[in-house]
Amino acid sequence: MEPCQTASTTLEQIGRRERGSGQSRRQTVSSNRVTIWGLPLARVTFQQTVAMVDQLIERHRPGFFITANLHYAMLANRDPRLRAANGQAAFIVADGMPLVSYSRLKRQPLPERVAGADLIYGLCERAAQRGHRVFLLGGAPGVAEQAAGKLCRRYPGLQIVGVEVPPFRELTSQEHSQLIGRIRAARPDLLLVALGQPKGEIWLAENFRALGVPVCVQVGATFDFVAGRVRRAPKWMQKIGLEWFHRILSEPRRLLPRYVHNALFLLQALTRDLSAAFR
Repeated sequence: MEPCQTASTTLEQIGRRERGSGQSRRQTVSSNRVTIWGLPLARVTFQQTVAMVDQLIERHRPGFFITANLHYAMLANRDPRLRAANGQAAFIVADGMPLVSYSRLKRQPLPERVAGADLIYGLCERAAQRGHRVFLLGGAPGVAEQAAGKLCRRYPGLQIVGVEVPPFRELTSQEHSQLIGRIRAARPDLLLVALGQPKGEIWLAENFRALGVPVCVQVGATFDFVAGRVRRAPKWMQKIGLEWFHRILSEPRRLLPRYVHNALFLLQALTRDLSAAFR
């Protein structure tokens, strides 16, 4: 695709590098976070998250961050590859009201939900203002292209320097190397990935150094929302934490089993935490 032209202490801590040979070079939020069900979540607002991405781009070192919801918490609890990805991520934000609500019960409140489906707009608006180059990877055929067109019309001057839709099958070694090469050649500052959960997070953790992109993030169904293929819940449902219910009604066959598993994980986690509190 041709390019289209259509804070705080926490922010200062982003990108700090541990000194000395053999020490980790990854960028972290070193404080001001709360651990919910194994996820070290940054206690940041939507606007702080956008500013943190800016700082990561300015440092120009390969990196990625994670937007985590209840489903991701459940998957990370079961999959050591995701726990390893969490350790490599620059930071993790809470993209789910159950995480936000539970943080308040722990009296270490997260300021708000930072949803990937909202964040894409904030990041692209800032990219248009700062001249950051954006690449879209994943989604169903035609969806990322449609999303790119809508984003460019919404934010004049936005540079989307590439769109790739890999086949759903596993790529051959050669295909994978060529994909990495095409992304590197486009020189994006921000890579938005829609490869599905947990595939996207695992793929980024395994490949972010080879990609060489300052900021990468898996954004789930966000391309579908931006393109208008899937409608989001009304704002009032989002605010009270009922977006999951709207999604079940929209895609019951695909999403009902997922949310049943999520509910069981939530119940088990709450029971475990309550038992520990009364010991």
